[in-house]
Amino acid sequence: MTKKESINVDKCPVETAIDGLAGKWKILILWYLKDEKKRFNELQKLLPRTTQKMLIQKLRELEEDKIVHREVYPVVPPKVEYSLTEYGKSLKPILKQLYIWGDVHKKMLKK
Repeated sequence: MTKKESINVDKCPVETAIDGLAGKWKILILWYLKDEKKRFNELQKLLPRTTQKMLIQKLRELEEDKIVHREVYPVVPPKVEYSLTEYGKSLKPILKQLYIWGDVHKKMLKK
């Protein structure tokens, strides 16, 4: 069964969104791709607490969901860049609000 076949159309849209963006790595990957494309090694340096395997898995899932685009250049050594698709760019206002809320929440926790 493909991912599309397993989508429950009766599911709450919030649950669908959470399923698509589950885990902190996907949100952070999107945050770092929001303004410019990045190579795999750049993302790995920005996310030092994730493993290479986990980063590859999450990038593939985001690519499968048409949120992230993977561009492979035919050069030696291989060059691969990741960027948000047009559809993925629709998440930018949500990412910005998460950043703002996270900043406020951090300050609240310090009180």
